Amino acid sequence: MKLKDILSKNGYEVADEAQNGQEAFEKYQATKPDLVTMDITMPEVDGIQALKMIREADANAKVIMCSAMGQQGMVMDAIRAGAVDFIVKPFDTDRVIKAIDKALS
Repeated sequence: MKLKDILSKNGYEVADEAQNGQEAFEKYQATKPDLVTMDITMPEVDGIQALKMIREADANAKVIMCSAMGQQGMVMDAIRAGAVDFIVKPFDTDRVIKAIDKALS
């Protein structure tokens, strides 16, 4: 199941989507969402660099990183860069909701 579907079915509003890290940063600036879920692997600007850009612009930004299995090193980089949590693909609905609830509380 796609992350957007999990969020929508559980009462969360998806403010926007981005195709790469630069677009994610620009859309964050425009919409200022309560929470960002962002893939580590993205074209042009990767998720960790986009996370750093977002956190530099807004130190209170809440970002949950999404990763595939086997990206543990990158997950640690993301946590060090300010991610509040991470979720692993394929997405487990319960884990996604717990991560979001924790990040927003």
